[in-house]
Amino acid sequence: MALPAMRESLGLSTTGVQWVVNAYALGFAGLLLFGGRAADLFGAKPVFLTGLIGFTAASLAGGMADTGGLLIAARSVQGLAGAVLAPATMTLIMTTFLEPRERTRALGVWSGTMAAGGAMGAVVGGMLTQWVSWRWVLFVNVPIGVALILAAVPLIARAPGRGATLRTLDLPGAITVTLGLTGVVYGVVTTDTHSWGSAAVLVPIVAGAALLALFVLIEARSTHALVPLRVFRNRSLAVADVAALLIGAGMFAMWFYVSLYLQQVLGFDALQAGFAFIPGSAMIVAGTMVATRSLGRISPRPLLLIGPLLAAAGLAWLSRFPADGSYTADVLGPLMLLTFGMGLAMTPLAVAGTAGMPRHEAGLASGLINTSRQVGGAVGLAALSTVSAHIAANHTGSAKSALAAGFGGAMLGAAVLLAAAALVATLMPRRGKAPAQG
Repeated sequence: MALPAMRESLGLSTTGVQWVVNAYALGFAGLLLFGGRAADLFGAKPVFLTGLIGFTAASLAGGMADTGGLLIAARSVQGLAGAVLAPATMTLIMTTFLEPRERTRALGVWSGTMAAGGAMGAVVGGMLTQWVSWRWVLFVNVPIGVALILAAVPLIARAPGRGATLRTLDLPGAITVTLGLTGVVYGVVTTDTHSWGSAAVLVPIVAGAALLALFVLIEARSTHALVPLRVFRNRSLAVADVAALLIGAGMFAMWFYVSLYLQQVLGFDALQAGFAFIPGSAMIVAGTMVATRSLGRISPRPLLLIGPLLAAAGLAWLSRFPADGSYTADVLGPLMLLTFGMGLAMTPLAVAGTAGMPRHEAGLASGLINTSRQVGGAVGLAALSTVSAHIAANHTGSAKSALAAGFGGAMLGAAVLLAAAALVATLMPRRGKAPAQG
């Protein structure tokens, strides 16, 4: 919502505007696995506080930036801090709520809050940009961060980590996976300015893939592996990771293209587009509540089938995107259906991803799920952007109808990805039902 105002204020080029987003994505995706493992090794509370302090400080620096370079640098640090912070929240839940029934409830609240906060960000971002300044999109994080830090110090219990030395940190593994993920994501996100076959895209992707292959070899031989390969024998975790990859690929693109359709085709301003997502936010919360209650009686498997299928149906409905459409007739219904499906899937995904994992590896499990979702989002958005651009370029109608057709093609591709996630969920173990919630 704030990107156009940032571009005008700081004189950013088109590429510079894209890197305001990409810098965060690179930092976040690259460090997620190490961030998740750090919570296991050092303890969730100090890692949580470190990430929160870093994110708050980077938000302050970004809001004060007077050049595009400083803003992009601040966004990169935000991504690195977020990669430490995000998996630590899951570790805190796993180590605080030991009884399965209470843990499922906590994961439900966590999933619903995360989804609702993300959707509310569109509204708040539009309000702050339109009524105050784009800088407050970043400054708003500062009082929130300070309040959370002051609350976390006395309220979060300090659970001891496993202890870490240079030997147990698995630095070769941490370096190769971080650089490998960064290379792959860097190559993918540059497809918005370079073709898929260009050296600017292929070189970092191939280098990143080679480093990830080296990472697997290192982990197979390491006695203190960052990601012990044995964890993938846990079928529930392995299936959840693949499902998260596909769901991330489809849903990241949905938020992006619905926002573009509202603004570029229907003529909404930033604030109107933000408010248009409120029903979707409410349906995510509703879906999360239904899933959390249902997990007391059933395993995650049926919810991971139904949720993505509902989301796929909503995305297929959205793919109609007419050039002369309206919000109520062409967006509201499918948006509510697909976000309800997403809400149904989020908590079961978190439960399945941590099922059978020991407490001291909760951060690792969370890091794997988050990494799958983030990398899936980057790759999916880039791939569907190519589909959208190709359809729009070959459309014979008006410029607005070409845009609508391209956006619709991206939504159809996202629907296929969500349907594939449901298909993958059929491989989820049938066992693992949570205890009744009483």
